[in-house]
Amino acid sequence: MAQTVSLSATARAKTGKGAARQARFQKQVPAVIYGHGRPTQPLMVDALALEKALTGIEPESTLIDLTVDGKKARALIREIQRHPLRPDIIHVDFYEIKADEKVTLKVPVHLVGTPDGVRNAGGVLDQVTREVEIEVLPEHIPDRVELDVSALKIGDSLHTRDLTIANAVILTGADLTIATVVPPRAEEVAAPAAETATEVAEPELIRKVREGEEGEEGEAAPAPEGKAAPKAEEKPKGKKEE
Repeated sequence: MAQTVSLSATARAKTGKGAARQARFQKQVPAVIYGHGRPTQPLMVDALALEKALTGIEPESTLIDLTVDGKKARALIREIQRHPLRPDIIHVDFYEIKADEKVTLKVPVHLVGTPDGVRNAGGVLDQVTREVEIEVLPEHIPDRVELDVSALKIGDSLHTRDLTIANAVILTGADLTIATVVPPRAEEVAAPAAETATEVAEPELIRKVREGEEGEEGEAAPAPEGKAAPKAEEKPKGKKEE
């Protein structure tokens, strides 16, 4: 079942960027609550209390007992905005829910176990999808969905259709891949790379040997550019060639 946390908020009379900056300066986080045809209501939440409440939970699948100026409402967090350079929360959207009405939300998928292909064949587990969308009554909202991957061999995959969520309808497509085990490709790529390096080096070695060889007997080898060629070996004078 989903966790429940309690938060207090106050109505915010002023809106806009200037008012939001002022609220943050006072260690308050601007927020809104909406849902069930009610007009969107601007709020402020204590920044420290909000961070503490959200620590160690899955925000999108956690029920929020929100008290606004003494009036209680049950809500879900629809969106959390954070500062682009710091971890500070700068805005929160709350969505009010009713106990007897189904809600649509995303819940995280948690993989359980170590795949056979990882243990015995050196494969790598790749989690492709980390959350799925469901429709469920508030009382049955799970905090997460667990999926056992221990039987997976290299090349095996698990999909949305392999998930079981009690009292909920899974809206995410049944064929969507959740996790797969892939072979260890790094070693396979490294070996051909080493062979290629050897093949490239050999012509260089041959070329250097040929550059140092002389031409036909009695002729000097070609000189490097910018240097005079060495003189050919002179034959002893006074002797006839046989």
